[in-house]
Amino acid sequence: MKLNIALLAGDGIGPEVIDQAVKVSDAIAQKFNHEINWTSALTGAAAIDAVGEPYPDETHQVCLDADAILFGAIGHPRFDNDPSAKVRPEQGLLKMRQKLGLFANVRPTFTFPSLLDKSPLKKERIEGTDLVFLRELTGGIYFGERGRKDDGNTAFDTCTYTRAEVVRIAKKGFELAMTRSKRLCCVDKANVLESSRLWRETVQAMEKDYPEVEVAYEFVDAVAMRLVQWPNSYDVLITENLFGDILTDEASVISGSMGLMPSASVGEENALYEPIHGSYPQATGLNIANPLATVLSAAMMFEMSFDLHEEGALIRKVVEQALKEGYVTEDLADGGKAYGTAEVGSYLVDAILK
Repeated sequence: MKLNIALLAGDGIGPEVIDQAVKVSDAIAQKFNHEINWTSALTGAAAIDAVGEPYPDETHQVCLDADAILFGAIGHPRFDNDPSAKVRPEQGLLKMRQKLGLFANVRPTFTFPSLLDKSPLKKERIEGTDLVFLRELTGGIYFGERGRKDDGNTAFDTCTYTRAEVVRIAKKGFELAMTRSKRLCCVDKANVLESSRLWRETVQAMEKDYPEVEVAYEFVDAVAMRLVQWPNSYDVLITENLFGDILTDEASVISGSMGLMPSASVGEENALYEPIHGSYPQATGLNIANPLATVLSAAMMFEMSFDLHEEGALIRKVVEQALKEGYVTEDLADGGKAYGTAEVGSYLVDAILK
């Protein structure tokens, strides 16, 4: 199979971890007789430095022409420390999601048997955790009307959703639940927020179309609590943009490291795959960044965009092997020998080809 993939390395450790995902993907292509055509494009601070725009039109066209997009990270401290900056790397990420119509962020959270003791939560609480968040990605407070008034002394950000936006993310949630344990949780704050009441009534109206799916409705604060108490009680969860942003970061610590969790952002026509971690500028160029989340994002790409499940399964198998054998970067070494970013990538390539 010929696979046309856009490659957006981004900032910070993005290029380093992307390099390892490319190595692993190329090894998979070699083993399974695929042909990958990689097309690189600029985004984030790197794009601002080059052309003054965090998501240039040229990059957008590369993404439109691709079958899938593999993305590293966005962000640079010189923008974080300058509140007056007119253009920021993160604006490129929001613009990319909006222009490509990537309305559903798919964030799995699962545990690795060899790492159960590295989680900040007790082993007996997290064992068997295998859940997926679907976070609405192009609506809500991040895209609503905002501004200042009263001479700048009052600020406002507006959370707005249409019924159609809720329907399309809920449809993804119902469909995913049907492929898993047929359990779906709608996370909202319907006791306070009108936008949440729209979410709840819309999902309730859709239940009749998926009679096999058991649907629960929980307030976001209750879910935040239960995620650290009984995370394995959840399977598929859907929620709006802001709630999803916070809850998925909370869930990411269950596995023991943010450097382990992959994600996908999907729309009707396009799909982008990226690790959940940020650009980690302090580690840039030091060959210490954990590439496994990006590698596992590539596994999701093979499965979701190309329906190549054997390829994705092999990537996950060699990642688990690396974890079990302690062939990991310093964030997971726990006092033992730590390997470099590139060394871990090479280990995975060798394991695939053998």
